[in-house]
Amino acid sequence: MPKEIERKFLVQKAPAWTSLPGTQYRQGYLNTTKERIVRVRTIGDQGYLTVKGLTVGATRLEFEYEIPLADADTMLDDLCERPLIEKRRYKVEHDGLIWEIDEFFGENDGLIVAEVELESEEQSFEKPPWIGEEVTGDPRYFNSNLVQHPYTEWETK
Repeated sequence: MPKEIERKFLVQKAPAWTSLPGTQYRQGYLNTTKERIVRVRTIGDQGYLTVKGLTVGATRLEFEYEIPLADADTMLDDLCERPLIEKRRYKVEHDGLIWEIDEFFGENDGLIVAEVELESEEQSFEKPPWIGEEVTGDPRYFNSNLVQHPYTEWETK
């Protein structure tokens, strides 16, 4: 059964990864209930449909399927909740792990978070020097919640 175990952190400062090309993401949500999330996303010229279960600690069920790009674009344009999530993702290796850094735009402009996928919740790892506060358990930083409550509308950040 596919499970996702990841930890999420705020980024303190922009390190050298900003010189990397990154990949443009566009994603939206067809369902954002706490028990299940159904996401549509495009990554470059690929489309994906993802179903995620309830997050418990840093773990949740996740099923992802590639779909035709035209289908993904139509769902994003015509079916998904607004606003869409727009971001550029950078992948950076540090101490044997791949960190995914998401720089948000549009309604979530100014937010930069980094995630690392782990083999278990107990796995130890070294944080890069540009990592700040951990926000794994803070639901405000879930992409699905950034649709309902965009970062640019937060009173305190």
